[in-house]
Amino acid sequence: MDSMSRNTEKLIRPLVRQLHPYIPGEQPAIRNLIKLNTNENPYPPSPRVLRAVQQAVDSRLRLYPNPAADPLRQRLAKMHGCAPENILVGNGSDEVLALAVRAFVEPVPKTSRTRQTVAAPRSTVQYFHPSYSLYSVLADTHGGFRNPVPLATDFSLPSLHELRRNAVWQFNAALTLITTPHAPSGRGYSTSELERLCRAQKGVTLLDEAYVDFANEHAMDLALSLPHVLVARTFSKAYSLCFQRVGYVVGNPVLISALHKIRDSYNVNGLGQVAAVATLDDLAYYQSNFKRIRGTREQLGAELTKLGFEVLPSQTNFILARPPRFPAEQWLSSLRERKVLVRWFRQPEVSSFLRITIGTPAEAEALIKAARRILKTQ
Repeated sequence: MDSMSRNTEKLIRPLVRQLHPYIPGEQPAIRNLIKLNTNENPYPPSPRVLRAVQQAVDSRLRLYPNPAADPLRQRLAKMHGCAPENILVGNGSDEVLALAVRAFVEPVPKTSRTRQTVAAPRSTVQYFHPSYSLYSVLADTHGGFRNPVPLATDFSLPSLHELRRNAVWQFNAALTLITTPHAPSGRGYSTSELERLCRAQKGVTLLDEAYVDFANEHAMDLALSLPHVLVARTFSKAYSLCFQRVGYVVGNPVLISALHKIRDSYNVNGLGQVAAVATLDDLAYYQSNFKRIRGTREQLGAELTKLGFEVLPSQTNFILARPPRFPAEQWLSSLRERKVLVRWFRQPEVSSFLRITIGTPAEAEALIKAARRILKTQ
């Protein structure tokens, strides 16, 4: 780095200079690639949604959208049996997570940042490990403490007894983030075990239900019955609106009001709001797709198991599978050579696995054929 660059870098806050950004899944521009790496829905939005978005591309584009996405909040409130005041809509559920960190976690003074103790619960972002890697980035960006607590080896939630015995988990952490169903394993958690954990927490607890439409249970009732619990959802994974970036969070109006105070003005684009409202008008279309994805998930898991893969149970639109014979990272490269893209993570808890998005039946069959060819050539 030359002297000019070093001088320029000094203009950046020390905290920001030290950050390691979130690394999203690859979005390659490769023809005929079977893309099974970022958990996108393989089926398009419903025709009704596409028409609504197309019809909204008119003179409204010069106007600001509804500031708080009120029509969408009203529709979501009706669906969940609550009031619009219980809901905030975000620019994807990622913005919701970021707002929660900013609203409920006290930044740590620079002089204290290197010596975290249990005496700093108001500055702690807590989560199980491994889970969504954005959690640690949000904590670091805000200048808070991270408290990653290991899951069991099968990715199940530790019991309250285990959490108390190990003395690492903070029951008074400012913000606790729980991915349910879990990512990257796909494991589902029961509402009863989530409720026990939520009731034991003293700080805000956010249940990140990004994949809940593919699961057996949901915990939305906890957000409407426990004043310190929030439930975040997204229109990306299940409702084919990744491109539009729409998510939301449900909870006590006091917490939701705090999030509204710090959200960006006009934080959700107008076309995204239109698409999300139209989605709620055609839920039967999506529920049919959920059933198709779950069916493909079971079939793909069975076929991979026949080839020697260890496939973990999943309640999401992806599976975590340990491939046979040679390392997962090598499988990643071999599949890519055959134009099948999956996801591999370096974290030791999951580095022996591949995460595979559930695509169409044809895409699943292409993956199986590629795996068979790889096994024959090795």
